[in-house]
Amino acid sequence: MLSDLGKTLDIAREDRLLLDETCRLTERLADSVVDNGFARHFVPERWNGGAGTFTALLDAVSELAETCASTAWCAALYAAHGRLAGYLPEAGQREIWCEGPDVRVAASVVPPQGSAVRTDGGWRLTGRWATASGVDQAEWMLLASWAALDDDPAGETREHRIFAVRRQEMKVLHTWRPVGLRGTGSNTVEGDVLVPDHLTFTLGDLGRVQPHAARCHAVPFALVASLVFAAPVLGAAEGALRTWWETQIRRARPDGGTAVQPLVLARASAHIQAARLLLERVAQRGDHAPVTPVLVAENQRDVAVAVELCGTAVDELFRTAGLRALEEDDALQRHWRDITAARTHGTLDFGSAASGYASALLAARAGEETR
Repeated sequence: MLSDLGKTLDIAREDRLLLDETCRLTERLADSVVDNGFARHFVPERWNGGAGTFTALLDAVSELAETCASTAWCAALYAAHGRLAGYLPEAGQREIWCEGPDVRVAASVVPPQGSAVRTDGGWRLTGRWATASGVDQAEWMLLASWAALDDDPAGETREHRIFAVRRQEMKVLHTWRPVGLRGTGSNTVEGDVLVPDHLTFTLGDLGRVQPHAARCHAVPFALVASLVFAAPVLGAAEGALRTWWETQIRRARPDGGTAVQPLVLARASAHIQAARLLLERVAQRGDHAPVTPVLVAENQRDVAVAVELCGTAVDELFRTAGLRALEEDDALQRHWRDITAARTHGTLDFGSAASGYASALLAARAGEETR
């Protein structure tokens, strides 16, 4: 179902200026994302969800991001958060999806914010959580906080705990006015709610293999988490390249030729194609490969490199596009702003990925030497 994006792409084109003005998705665009199957993509099959693949999500999100990275970002996260909600206890899953799998779930899970205090049968969750993308149109939220372990009420040892809360129980603060990804509506929420035990799980639970689970629920969070944020970057880069090329071939020289810049074209297109190959391999590993710590680190490395390749390519495209690209409504500028904003996300940091990759290789080597 994710492949049939025609209507959503048409709405995204029509509503792009509204997204920039209001800093959120329009209601009809958010509804169309659901109609396309993004919210249900990773929902477990027992709730009539898709239990889909990472490859299919990469393809659909990148295609959508060629037109609107903000829409693609929210679509990717609605899918990803449906996957995370699948780690709730069964009673919690039933509460979220009892009426069907097409439920939009927003989240703010890294880093933990607010406070969580144990109560009878649940938790009191209080505080403020930033950058919850797509929250205005969400029905549920996943919010993370540090929480004391059950056997340590003094709170000297803590765990990263995630809580599912109905969005209507939280107040949305419209704090999102960024330079790029404006339409994601990544606003702040605040509240003071009681959360029963069946609507919470820990970050450690994301590595738990569920009985009879589909592949998408049987891989560790770290293996695929960054791919969700890289997919919109890839599509935006492909959209930027197409926009730049179309402008170049229309630009006439005095001798009647065109102003195509072959070095820029060749380098940028190669970088973006290389990024796609890297991200396709990341998705295929998520769908099929035996999981090891080194594989997790390789995925994180490849995602970070792919995003760097896209960013470098689009920086050069923007720099060589001429004065037209400086206009506020220019499509290339929009792609450049969106990619620039996306690259600040912590999961896409190359330095962290590089350190993790080196550590994983050293640990694997040490393990081999002790055998």
